[in-house]
Amino acid sequence: MSIWWSLHLRREAASVPLARRLLLGTMETAGVDPDVSYDLSLALSEACANAVEHGGESGVPDSSAAYRVTAYLDGEKCRIEVTDSGPGFPPVRPLRPIPMEAENGRGLCLIRELADHVQIGNKPGRGAVVSFDKILKWRKDAPLMAV
Repeated sequence: MSIWWSLHLRREAASVPLARRLLLGTMETAGVDPDVSYDLSLALSEACANAVEHGGESGVPDSSAAYRVTAYLDGEKCRIEVTDSGPGFPPVRPLRPIPMEAENGRGLCLIRELADHVQIGNKPGRGAVVSFDKILKWRKDAPLMAV
């Protein structure tokens, strides 16, 4: 079983739950375990929120700019990629502890905790890319389970 979709979304807050709901609906229909679906949808929400906040040419929210979300459910793995058109990540991003009470700065750390494999980088001249994947678990009655 293989499912693939891609969204071109405006950089506005309302786009984040739209991407999350589409991913959750896809995984529910396919029969993915709800806990795995929740982890991936939360990671996707964090990646989208970062694209909305930081992904424009000026690095400030701009609803006329856009970002792209692509999801692949292929066999036993789901891979998600979020690409924006912002300045990208700085060359060196040291991991630093984020205080529990902090309201910002935890997104990439959370994505790393929720996914099995994470890649964070830049596409030359095209902005930042956050991609992550997770091995899927299936419900017993999964209609589209990989064989």
